[in-house]
Amino acid sequence: MLRIDSHSFQNCCGVTRRNFLQIGAPLLGLGIADLLRLESQAADAGHLTSTSKKSLIIFWTDGGVSQQDSYDVKPDAPDEYRGMYQPIGTTVPGVVLSERLPLQAKVMDRLSVVRSVHHENGIHAPSAHWMQTGYFGPTLARNAAQKPALGSVIARSLGSRQPPMPAYVTIPKSESFGYQGAVYLGKAFNPFEVGADPNAKDFKVPNLSLPGGLTARSVESRRALLKTFDTLRRDIDDSGVMEGLDTFKSQALEMVAGDRMRAAFDLSAEDPQLRDQYGRHRYGLSALLARRLVEAGARCVNINTGNWDHHNDIAKGLDEHLPPLDRAIATLVEDLSMRGLLNDVIIYCAGEFGRTPRMNGHAGRDHWSDCFSVLLAGGGIQGGRVVGASEKWGGGVRDRLVTPLDLLATIYHTLGIPLDAHFEDSSGRPTSIVGGGRPIQELL
Repeated sequence: MLRIDSHSFQNCCGVTRRNFLQIGAPLLGLGIADLLRLESQAADAGHLTSTSKKSLIIFWTDGGVSQQDSYDVKPDAPDEYRGMYQPIGTTVPGVVLSERLPLQAKVMDRLSVVRSVHHENGIHAPSAHWMQTGYFGPTLARNAAQKPALGSVIARSLGSRQPPMPAYVTIPKSESFGYQGAVYLGKAFNPFEVGADPNAKDFKVPNLSLPGGLTARSVESRRALLKTFDTLRRDIDDSGVMEGLDTFKSQALEMVAGDRMRAAFDLSAEDPQLRDQYGRHRYGLSALLARRLVEAGARCVNINTGNWDHHNDIAKGLDEHLPPLDRAIATLVEDLSMRGLLNDVIIYCAGEFGRTPRMNGHAGRDHWSDCFSVLLAGGGIQGGRVVGASEKWGGGVRDRLVTPLDLLATIYHTLGIPLDAHFEDSSGRPTSIVGGGRPIQELL
């Protein structure tokens, strides 16, 4: 009998649980540490009861989009507040957007804007945590995450629609503050990072590459060998830990060797004209990839876009970033509509805060959380709506204050996640996913 240390817990087949890990990991090309890291959460990997078929695509605008130059223009304000852009009409009478969003203006009847989002922090890290988890957590920049991100809550609650597609994916990778992870929900519900820019000429997903020396054929042979250990798993582990590990090994094999997973990430399968329509840039092809991934079974795809922290020369920054964001969102709406999927996919565009109503001395705008805007569409959310209003020059909320938890409650409710759901935190205390947040009824 193989032994790893002085402890051995032998089953009737003469193989120990530790033997299984020692044998199975090298066969798969996976490290033992990678498997063991899943043990702490796999026993609690069950999902809430739901028949939801819906998914979420997030455009995370790191640094915060200037609301006055995008979704809440102030044409009658003084120059230092109004900014560079003129308002344009949309398909919804009385609703105007920035002239830098002409394509979204054409699909405004399927979009909705919340212009009265508010929280009470103006530092990137705490605000990013607040908007992505619903809760204020870190008090200093780059403190560890305190709560799970909405993508992890969705993955924990609903799981993938079509395993082995991961439930939660980030493109090209998770944001640098570390607030797009699962925290106490367990590492199984962290996002799968694509790890590459979909617009890159040689775009390839590193995590879908076979380890050196392995071929798809050899992986299939090793998969067959691992099936011989099924009895071991049933006999020695009633906690669900081995079941969770087996699930992850199976998913890893399917993702690396399976044609269906590779096909989902293959943008070359799309019509070149459609790729042109989305835009041959990171925004556009990330949106197209996100559509392919939700079709293949992902529940939440988070697109981490460019840097919107425009303290200096905001016109230059917005001229670079607003047009591709405009094209990506508008084309995604049109594409989902044509495929009959818009009611099944929520689109959400938000950052950690907005930007100051008044331009600073460097022709830029600074951090502003008193009142800013987010975009929602699809998934059954009503289109053509504007919820809330900012004050005359955009400094604060004039009507219908909306909190980060209200936004998340709206998304969870629309996805079919019960708002009374609680998960145990690291101390074992049941913790609400929405706290005092309530869905925005005007959008439902």
